[in-house]
Amino acid sequence: MLTGKKRWLYIAVPIFFFWFFGQIDKLGISIIQTDADFLSDLGIAGENAKIGFITFIFTIAYAVSNLFWGVIIDKLGARKTAMLGLVVWTITMITAGLSTTYEMFILSRIVLGFGEGMMIPVCGKFIANWFHYKELGKAQASWLSGNYLGPAVGALMLTAIIASLHWQAAFFLLAAFNLLLVLPLFYFLTRDIPEEHKGITHEELAYIREKNPIDKKDGSKNFAQDYRYWIVWFGMLMSSFLFFGISIWLPTYLIEAKSFSREAMSSITSLSWLFALGFVLICGYLSDKTNRPSLMATILFALTTIFLCGGIMSPNAIVAGICMGLAMGTQGGVFHLSNLFIVKFSTPETAGRAAGMMGFTNIMGGFASYIMGYLRDLSNGDFGTSIIVLIFASTLGFVAYLFTLKRESTELRVVHNNQSIVG
Repeated sequence: MLTGKKRWLYIAVPIFFFWFFGQIDKLGISIIQTDADFLSDLGIAGENAKIGFITFIFTIAYAVSNLFWGVIIDKLGARKTAMLGLVVWTITMITAGLSTTYEMFILSRIVLGFGEGMMIPVCGKFIANWFHYKELGKAQASWLSGNYLGPAVGALMLTAIIASLHWQAAFFLLAAFNLLLVLPLFYFLTRDIPEEHKGITHEELAYIREKNPIDKKDGSKNFAQDYRYWIVWFGMLMSSFLFFGISIWLPTYLIEAKSFSREAMSSITSLSWLFALGFVLICGYLSDKTNRPSLMATILFALTTIFLCGGIMSPNAIVAGICMGLAMGTQGGVFHLSNLFIVKFSTPETAGRAAGMMGFTNIMGGFASYIMGYLRDLSNGDFGTSIIVLIFASTLGFVAYLFTLKRESTELRVVHNNQSIVG
C-alpha cells in the first residue's frame, strides 16, 4: 500500500507526533493557567501580567533560539537536532511538574523555549529534503495537522487530568509521551535525506529528486534577497501576535468574560483548535491546486479581522466564543502558508536558516500574551482593549500581503503560458 510512498511513513508520521505533543507542551499552559490550584501554588492568583509573562518568556527563548537552531540544523542534520530537542523537552516537563515557586516554573519554560525553538527549522529541513515539489503543500499540512490536533485533544485531556489528579500530573504525562513515543519514532524511522534510508527505493528517490521544470530559482541566491520573504516574515510577526494572543487567553476569556464552565470551556477551546486544523487542511489542498498562497493569506487576514469583530460585538456568549475560535483558526492557515513560503523562497541548503529566521517571529507571541495580561490589569479584567489590539494586528497583516499579489499573479500567468506552449 505504501509502495513508492514510504516517505509519508518515515517522515510525515514522526513529525506529526513531534508537533502533536510539542504543541501540548507549549500551549497546554493556556488550560493549566485556569486552574486555581496552579495559580495558588505559584502565588500568581489574580495577577494577569505575571500569568501572561509565563508565555512571554517562553516565546522570547523560543524565538531567539530559532536564530541559531537554523544554522545548527544545516550542519548537524534535522534528525539529531530533533532527538536532542526531545530530550530537553522531557527534562523540562519533569522540572515544570516539580516546580514549587513561580521562579522555578519560569526557568523551566525558558529552557523549554530554547529546546522547542528547533521545531520549525527541523520540519522545514525534512520537507525540503524528502518531498516532491508538487506535494509540498500536502507535506506541510501533514505535520501541521499535529500542530493543531495536539492542542485540540490536549485541551480535553489536560482538563480531565487536572480535574481527576493535579496540575503536576499533566507535565509528568507529557514527559512520558516525549520519551517513550516521539523520541523512538525519530530514532528508528527518520534519516536526514532519503539517500541514507534503506527503505527508500530507487524509483521513489528519483521521484523525490525530480526537478520542477518551471523553477528558475538560482541556488546561489540568498532567500533574504527576495522582498516577498520579508513580507511573509512581517505577516508571521502579526500572525504570531494574533495566534498566541488568542490561544493563550481563550480559555480564560471563556471562563471569566463569558462565564463558561470548565467543561464547556475545554469543548470550545478544543473546537477552536479543530478550526485551525480545518484551515490547515484546506490551505494545504488549495495551495497546491491554485498556486495562489499569497492571495489565500490575504483573505485569511481579512477573515481574522471579521471574526475578531464578531467576538467583541456579539452579545451571545457561544457566538462570541466561536468567533474567537474561528479567528484563531484562520491564523492556523496563515502559519501553514508561511511555512510553505519558506520552502519556496529558499534552497534545500538554506531551508534551515530561512525557517530559523521565520521562527524568530514567534517573539511577538510572547508580547501578545504579556500585553493582553497587562491591558486586562489596566481594564480591571476586561478583554475589550486587548481584542482591539488584535484587530489592529490582523489589519496590518492584511495590508502587508496586498503587496505580494501582483507579482504572484504575474508569475502564475507566465506558468500558464509556458504550459500552453509545451502543450
